[in-house]
Amino acid sequence: MYSILVNDSNEYKVDLSKSTNNLTIDGKLNDTGFHSEIIKIRDGIYHLLKDHKTYTLEIVKHVPEEKKITVKINNTSYSLSIKDKYDELLHNLGLDSLAVKKVNDIKAPMPGMVFNILVKEGQEIKKGDPLIVLEAMKMENVLKSPTDGTVKKIAVIKGVAVEKNQVLIQF
Repeated sequence: MYSILVNDSNEYKVDLSKSTNNLTIDGKLNDTGFHSEIIKIRDGIYHLLKDHKTYTLEIVKHVPEEKKITVKINNTSYSLSIKDKYDELLHNLGLDSLAVKKVNDIKAPMPGMVFNILVKEGQEIKKGDPLIVLEAMKMENVLKSPTDGTVKKIAVIKGVAVEKNQVLIQF
């Protein structure tokens, strides 16, 4: 049994019986069963034939550690968050917050020079926000936030060389 949240608004309980190949959504058996053909066209692009209708399915983004996937079906985007029975059990026990990774600082992934600092101390940031631009081997690398938080301290200044694993920003 899976719980699938679509576009952060509609939640469905989905169960696919491998023995009978029947699909149950919210406790209701799909009247035709789940008889379909899926053909892989290339990486991330599939052709789906279901009930004599054709669909093009494209996997736009997949974040396995968060169990999230964004798909396009006939050019309509859907954001899916998937939970299995173990995720539900952790949630019911109040332990789901333990799965969230706590990040206290950003370290230089390689030696280089601080090209630009895009945040200020005390600034609230969201996951994926650009934080700092590090120039290494004549390339600019934008380091992004792995989590939501507040910038506690910026440990470097613009134009200064840094070593690998040197702390750049603390949360």
